[in-house]
Amino acid sequence: MSSPDERPVGRGELTARELVRWTWRQVTSMRTALVLLLLLALAAIPGSVVPQAGVDAIAVTRWKDEHPDLTPIYEKLDLFSVYDSIWFSAIYLLLVLSLVGCIVPRLFVYARAFRAQPPPAPRNLSRLPDHSSYETALPADEVLARARAVLGKRYRLRKAEDASAGGDAVSAERGYLREAGNLLFHLSVLIVLAGFAIGGLFGYQGGVILVQGSTFGNNLTQYDDFDPGGLFTPEQLDEFDFTVEDFDVEWVESGAGAGTARGFRAGLSYREGDAREQEYNLRVNHPLSINDTDVFLIGHGYAPVITIRDGEGNIASTGPTPFLPQDQSFVSFGVVKTAAAEPGQIGLEGLLYPTFYLYDGDPASVFPDARNPLVSMLVYTGDLGLDTGESQSIYVLDKSNATQVTDEDGKPFRVDLSVGETVKLPDGLGSVTLEGVKPWVRVQISQTPGKEVALLGVVLALIGLCGSLYVRPRRVWVRARTVAAGDAGDTMAGRTTTVVEVAGLDRSGNGDLAEVLADLVADLKKAAPQDEGDLP
Repeated sequence: MSSPDERPVGRGELTARELVRWTWRQVTSMRTALVLLLLLALAAIPGSVVPQAGVDAIAVTRWKDEHPDLTPIYEKLDLFSVYDSIWFSAIYLLLVLSLVGCIVPRLFVYARAFRAQPPPAPRNLSRLPDHSSYETALPADEVLARARAVLGKRYRLRKAEDASAGGDAVSAERGYLREAGNLLFHLSVLIVLAGFAIGGLFGYQGGVILVQGSTFGNNLTQYDDFDPGGLFTPEQLDEFDFTVEDFDVEWVESGAGAGTARGFRAGLSYREGDAREQEYNLRVNHPLSINDTDVFLIGHGYAPVITIRDGEGNIASTGPTPFLPQDQSFVSFGVVKTAAAEPGQIGLEGLLYPTFYLYDGDPASVFPDARNPLVSMLVYTGDLGLDTGESQSIYVLDKSNATQVTDEDGKPFRVDLSVGETVKLPDGLGSVTLEGVKPWVRVQISQTPGKEVALLGVVLALIGLCGSLYVRPRRVWVRARTVAAGDAGDTMAGRTTTVVEVAGLDRSGNGDLAEVLADLVADLKKAAPQDEGDLP
């Protein structure tokens, strides 16, 4: 008896158990999986259009500076880290759940189909599109035995049955590898998902900009940006270091493609642990592999070497500062700032022109290679926020409490420097010197522990897909029945003959089944006695 507090289920209503079952069927349907796959593709679009913090933190900083109004909205929607956002993870997990719930039951269906026996012969074989028949003097048992021997070489046979269970026919089928291909393909999808899950949980990806001549040691403090997996531990970091010895770009000098890069090469010297130093030419799509870690070359630019002297003549800062390319001509934006200058902090903000040319009074770069570099920068002094203890981007100059340096006419003072030139700053603030220009490279360092598993899944998927597309499933039946040869007044009265019916069904629709049946009939007729031959 039901409890008095339990409300009876009305007509057309679902119980809690039925509701859960219905929900599960909806989530694990192929239609839902396709919708979620479409949603995942749409959700990945912002990750391809908007710079991602885990891929290029520098590009994210530049984008925020260029779009201050949209930045709060994008941050609230996690558009700078799309693949780590809650909404993207929800779609991805639902898709995985839907695929698993959709694929696992099909694995059992394909497994049963792969082991299944051929179906029994239809009652009327002559109704099939491809069929043939003939008469022979051989007993029906011998015809069926011959049929089993011929078909058994290339077909799977149904177990022999007695006459009461329809044992007057032989059932054969081939093309079971098609079901094996379907089984393998669906299983490979789960393997690929597992590979991606392993990589996402245990892997990591980081990036760093290195000026020519600088050294990188593989520890967390050396990375400019670092995106670890959910189960990543610092112990996974392989022990190695490398130095960027040189960097070469092969430029197209003439023609329609003049100014485009044909090839990149970064000469590295690296050491694994305490092993001896080795050399490697790092190129695009040719990463340096050290144990489980891969080092990729993904970008390059220029770093002007600028020396700032304060009003007392002391060196406040010196060294290369990476500038960020703004266009294909590699006109680059950068910031140089120093807190050690006296009497006040000094900041520079401006552009680097790799091959400077004054075109109609406007500065431009006519070639991306650093053949005639020039920096053009505005000067700021005062409080640049360098003493607050808060972290700052090296590509952002805090000018909220600073004063822009002007010339005698009250116009913004601009520092225009070629290599080797020095400009004195107004009001005894000091001087700025461009010592030279060095190339920098951006490298991506990552571990993807599940990539072999994912690759195995892709290979298995291709094999399974080929099997399901190119294997031709086919069913063939041979029935032999003993009938009277003629009437009582006929000369053959009292004798019997065997009527042999052969039919087939091509499940792939290739249209060559008639030839197959003709060859089978020819093989079966070879068993007839030579002296009697086939009956008319």
